[in-house]
Amino acid sequence: MDKPPALLVDRVSAGYRGNRHALDDISLKVEMGERVAVIGPNGAGKSTLFKAIVGVVQISSGRITIYGDDTHISRTNVGYVPQQNAIDWSFPASVFDVVMMGRCRHIGWFRWPGKDDHASVREILERLSLTELAGRQIGELSGGQRQRVFIARAMAQDTRLMLLDEPFTGVDQTAEQEIIESLDILTKHGITLLLSTHHMENAALHFDKVLILRQRLLAYGPPVEALTAANLRNAFGSALPIMTKGDDLLMFSVDYADGETVNGSD
Repeated sequence: MDKPPALLVDRVSAGYRGNRHALDDISLKVEMGERVAVIGPNGAGKSTLFKAIVGVVQISSGRITIYGDDTHISRTNVGYVPQQNAIDWSFPASVFDVVMMGRCRHIGWFRWPGKDDHASVREILERLSLTELAGRQIGELSGGQRQRVFIARAMAQDTRLMLLDEPFTGVDQTAEQEIIESLDILTKHGITLLLSTHHMENAALHFDKVLILRQRLLAYGPPVEALTAANLRNAFGSALPIMTKGDDLLMFSVDYADGETVNGSD
């Protein structure tokens, strides 16, 4: 018998913006271990999709399954790393404390972490090169370090499907590379990844598939098939994402299947 996909979204509509759905009749399938970049303009429904998968936003129609089970059964398999602006960075918790929070499902309510929990957290911190930061308060960290801490927390949950909402926003090129290296570690451990981003070059170079949203699903497939000039125009119009690093505008140029060349940015 074939194994079920890591994620199945079947004709899902969810959320409202005015009198229309934020997501309208979305269907997609993600296989185990795949890395999917989710792109689209602001307000396209990327965060709504993630929140529907974890159950924060109720779906109006359709169904979502995770490794074959309905989401209300399988949410323990999902790790969610929200956008940085959704986190209270003044909360008085150390890096070690935040990662240990990921063990709560295993520890249970009103119980203290045991030796195995401490050992698991130390091992994850070492994998993500966070050991030296273990005692630091999370608000003292750089943007890239913060993202790696929340990736580490999700790993501590024994997550099988991880959702990362705009992890590259507000970080420099060095931090960006550190996050990509963290994603490589997750992939080596068989964790399926969905990551929303405006960084089209990262989507093209570091992911198995690209999902393009604008309330509806515009494209889904390997980068060379999804990132066509026509699909990008449908998603962004004439305003492709342009991002700067320092004083330089870093451009990339990709030849797409429909014969056009689209200029974007790193």
